[in-house]
Amino acid sequence: MDLKLKDKIIIVTGGAKGIGEGIVRVLAAEGAIPVIVGRNQEDNLKLVAEIENLGQKAFQVVAELTQPEASEQAVKAVLEKFDRIDGIVNNAGVNDGVGLESGDYERFMQSLHKNLVHYYLIVHHSLSALKASRGAIVNITSKTAETGQGGTSAYAAANGGRNALTREWAVELLKYGIRVNAVVVAECWTPLYERWIQTLANPDEKLASITANIPFENRMTTAEEIANMVAFLVSECSSHTTGQLIHVDGGYVHLDRALANS
Repeated sequence: MDLKLKDKIIIVTGGAKGIGEGIVRVLAAEGAIPVIVGRNQEDNLKLVAEIENLGQKAFQVVAELTQPEASEQAVKAVLEKFDRIDGIVNNAGVNDGVGLESGDYERFMQSLHKNLVHYYLIVHHSLSALKASRGAIVNITSKTAETGQGGTSAYAAANGGRNALTREWAVELLKYGIRVNAVVVAECWTPLYERWIQTLANPDEKLASITANIPFENRMTTAEEIANMVAFLVSECSSHTTGQLIHVDGGYVHLDRALANS
């Protein structure tokens, strides 16, 4: 299927690592020009160079998105370079473990800035360009908003906000022909996830217990599988899909756990 993404300018926040990297690679392979917005210039440039070595295109902007002014500056940099924005993939964030018992006001608010506030600000500052291009927005969100996890109140709240903004924006932006969807992630294998597993006393046993509860094929979702759905949703091929929370999770959230062991 031709996703008709050739030379489309698509911002991907947190695009240098993990799920974001997977999204950037798939978009570039489809002929788009993904723009990595991330805090680490070295990481950004490394991925851009790898993509360019494949004969594909990419660009990067350095931005510390926990700082509110950085979102506006990043959007301005993209428009100065390309004079258009065709899509946004809000992806940057981290499950930082700010819980109810273990957290406090300052850490809770910091986590919202890490995980939610820049979702709003990136789109807010890009809106004129998205209206002009009738672009698309995809928000990456987490199962924690629906299932809970324990010990991560701020991250769960942020993802509840991401889901709510997806539906709210889909309504508000109908009149501009701008589609807004979310991809909900459950257990996805990334370098960050691997590092977390390795901090545990019995990492292999823990990983086996997690994958045993993933109904489809008893395995982790890959970043590429998330990215393939994102590419479809940001493309014209999903032209009548908006306001949807799409779970790419091997059935983790909605299917009976008993199925995984049957």
